[in-house]
Amino acid sequence: MDWMQALALGVVQGLTEFLPISSTAHLRVVPHWLGWEDPGAEFSAVIQLGTLMAVLVYFWKDVQQLVLAVLTGLKNRKPFDSPESRLAWSIAAGTLPVAILGLTFKDWIKTEARALWIIGFALIILAVLLWLAERFSSVKRSVGQLGFLRIQWIGLCQALALIPGCSRSGSTIMGGLMMGLKRDEAARFSFLLGLPAILASGVFELYELWKMEIQTQEYWNLMLGIISSFVFGYLSIEFLLRFLRTHGTLVFVIYRIMLGSAILFFWWEI
Repeated sequence: MDWMQALALGVVQGLTEFLPISSTAHLRVVPHWLGWEDPGAEFSAVIQLGTLMAVLVYFWKDVQQLVLAVLTGLKNRKPFDSPESRLAWSIAAGTLPVAILGLTFKDWIKTEARALWIIGFALIILAVLLWLAERFSSVKRSVGQLGFLRIQWIGLCQALALIPGCSRSGSTIMGGLMMGLKRDEAARFSFLLGLPAILASGVFELYELWKMEIQTQEYWNLMLGIISSFVFGYLSIEFLLRFLRTHGTLVFVIYRIMLGSAILFFWWEI
């Protein structure tokens, strides 16, 4: 792809990574409708490093507290002594399902799973599940009130994001709502829980691209995509947290159903 395509797809990635509408679906659909080639799972994963940096910058104090709590706990030989250290270790454990399943089914995820009809159905199905999770969620917890098992359930929900169209933020926000988190707290925890998975996926796929011996210009295009995804990812985080404090997820549910339906209507063109 050329630099303009990389820039545009970085913007798409940044705007859609944290909204529960699936960045992978948009990185697959937008190029198709514009007549571009599919950028591939590798490019999609690598430019997530930009949105990873956006989370680190936006939640730097939270990340710093979690890391310091883990290091202090290990130093004192009491790794689970504080709420912050327990949360950090729970996040690490909650990342295992997506890591194990991602490695097990990586070939399918990169090929057959990127079919537009799969993305269309995934958009619609998770939209319904997200609506049901908010509709029937009654307990309003904060992240600090989550226990280990509740975090593991959200981690299992995160693994749904391996199916293009499900959305990592959508599936984890859904899991958080099921566990009684407030909407904005579910989004905040979704960002923190995604840090290890996004980092591991981005670094792994960057290594895969390096093995493919892509040209130097392609690395510059990747860097441009990463930078644009960082800028628009940061703005997307700010928007979503503000929006969910006073609004529900219905607008995203409707958007997912409309997009999924449009994809299924045109899917035979692939």
